Amino acid sequence: MIVSLAKAAEHVLRLKPIGVIHSPFLVASGTPIQPRAARGAAGAVTILPAFVPGLKDLDGFDRIWLIYWFHHAHYDPSRLIVIPFLDDLPRGVFATRAPTRPNVIGLSAVRLVSVRGNELHIRNVDILDGTPLLDIKPYVPQFDSFAVARCGWLQRRKLGRKTADWSFELHESAGRHKARRESGRSFNRRR
Repeated sequence: MIVSLAKAAEHVLRLKPIGVIHSPFLVASGTPIQPRAARGAAGAVTILPAFVPGLKDLDGFDRIWLIYWFHHAHYDPSRLIVIPFLDDLPRGVFATRAPTRPNVIGLSAVRLVSVRGNELHIRNVDILDGTPLLDIKPYVPQFDSFAVARCGWLQRRKLGRKTADWSFELHESAGRHKARRESGRSFNRRR
């Protein structure tokens, strides 16, 4: 069955979290950008009881994909052009990994340390504490790793910056962080 673009745009999807991600990161500012920059950052995932049987055999994988809802990100329909963390130039949101997207879905490949009952212990976590988990998939190098010939605008960028700033935070705290940053004052991050 072929669905028209107009019909597809009318669909409303309902997603139900399967668990919650726990990490030491309470606000976006200071959170590592991508799992590679989060080396060693420990976290955990608590799976809802109804989904625990689905964890069978997961402990045999070194890495897993966590698919989650950016619960602190705010999508503004007029904001399809963003300035990503790793650049100073405006880019199309689909050419970035910015959390403010039409569907605020995130994806991280984290290291799976252990599975104990309904708890997954993970490392290299770049996700805010309390993030709703939508799905888990095993990372399989034969499927998920590709030799890449081009990497868009990132090819010309040095990936020196390793943590996020306040620019995509939804909280009222984002304004306070911005004001302190602009005034040169520091602030203590809770971790």
